Amino acid sequence: MRVSRIVAHHASRMKRPVFWLCAVFTVWTLFSAPSGFSYPLEGGTESAKLRFVEEFDRFKLGFSWHNMSCVVCKAIFAAVDIALLSDSNMERVAHALGEACVRLHLTEPQVCRDITELFRNDVIRALQESFLWPSEACALLVGPTCGHFDIYAPWNVSLPRIPKPPVKPPTPPKPGSPQSRILFLTDIHWDAQYAEGSAVDCRMPLCCRNESGRASWKHTGAGYWGTYGDCDLPLRTVENLLQNIAKSGPWDWVYWTGDIPAHNIWSQTRAQQLNELVTITRLIHKHLGPDVTVYPAVGNHESTPVNSFPPPFVQGNLSSHWLYDTMAEEWAPWLPEQALETIRHGGFYTVEVQRGLRVVSLNMNFCARENYWLMVNSTDPADQLQWLIRILQESENKGEKVHIIGHIPPGLCLSNWSWNYYHIVNRYESTITAQFFGHTHVDEFQMFYDEDTLTRPLSVAFIAPSVTTYVNLNPGTH
Repeated sequence: MRVSRIVAHHASRMKRPVFWLCAVFTVWTLFSAPSGFSYPLEGGTESAKLRFVEEFDRFKLGFSWHNMSCVVCKAIFAAVDIALLSDSNMERVAHALGEACVRLHLTEPQVCRDITELFRNDVIRALQESFLWPSEACALLVGPTCGHFDIYAPWNVSLPRIPKPPVKPPTPPKPGSPQSRILFLTDIHWDAQYAEGSAVDCRMPLCCRNESGRASWKHTGAGYWGTYGDCDLPLRTVENLLQNIAKSGPWDWVYWTGDIPAHNIWSQTRAQQLNELVTITRLIHKHLGPDVTVYPAVGNHESTPVNSFPPPFVQGNLSSHWLYDTMAEEWAPWLPEQALETIRHGGFYTVEVQRGLRVVSLNMNFCARENYWLMVNSTDPADQLQWLIRILQESENKGEKVHIIGHIPPGLCLSNWSWNYYHIVNRYESTITAQFFGHTHVDEFQMFYDEDTLTRPLSVAFIAPSVTTYVNLNPGTH
């Protein structure tokens, strides 16, 4: 980071309270930013709607970058810059992160220490690779009133000079036209440590686990199939769901938009993440059979640390090859080799589903604000959007229609990435016939309108409910 070179001579004079401030800020952010919001199960009543709003506000009113003042934010990034100058300071900051979390009672002490240790190497490397000044980082995270962020300045994808075809009003299919039955599955969040009878209300970020302890006599413990609360699902519930889905077939194909592991983001290992990926992939293949093709997308919880998806130029142990290579291996029965090649490169691909229809699976982690690797480069990471334009132009030339699938809805992305994606959808509205995402755990949709008047709807993104009950949900699919 550029500021490191400027303030290096002050490093020996940096006081410990500044490191504590940095520690508090980082840990609080990790535990106050849920991956999505969910409707409570009693969705039909006014009281349920009110509880949803209160739950939503509880998350929104928790700590966030936007609640931090510019002065404090810049001080934090200056402290981090100084800390990165030596290995001994890195150790001090990592230790301070865990201890600040403990002393402020943000969560259980073991969780505090585990999560700072887990995230340490990736976050430090991302900060070291970044060329952000503190004012630029804070302008991105807090808002433009905090400064100017050149590295995140607006950028534009390059569209072909081929004119956009005239837009034809959509016509409904004729009675008796061929139909396809598509299963839309997302956010499974299987918890291998789910324990029947364990405490539903615990001090951990995720409950209903062995480490949650047994439920007291005053409270009902975690159920056999699952529980409403801050709990994910046991494997038997996932398998039962797949058994019933298979019975309700036949299915022509499946869109599976990611998030396999549980929400225990402080204690995950690569081996555990890969085991859950392999287990769920093979269960889906087992119950739906070899004749049903599944088109997966990469969720933000697939990696550990969560949200850690470095661009392809990051090599070595911190790269995502450990994840992408296993995905390519496990998804090979469903996808052709050409698709597997781009999965290994950046976690995205395209496949012809049937004559006249193509699916494009995007790695939406390259647009996520929570992906701290985007501090290194947020301008079209992995050239994914430019690749998408090439695929859409080829499909337009051939008269194909395209379905786009991904995990994080584009409306939740970094603004520059989201704007460019919106621009692409606008240009290829006659080719893109539907979009499918997950992540929010909510059954909803997002509308796209024409860029000229913002009044004519031109595309829709369907967002499926989660399979997990986290938080206070009934499992759902489409």
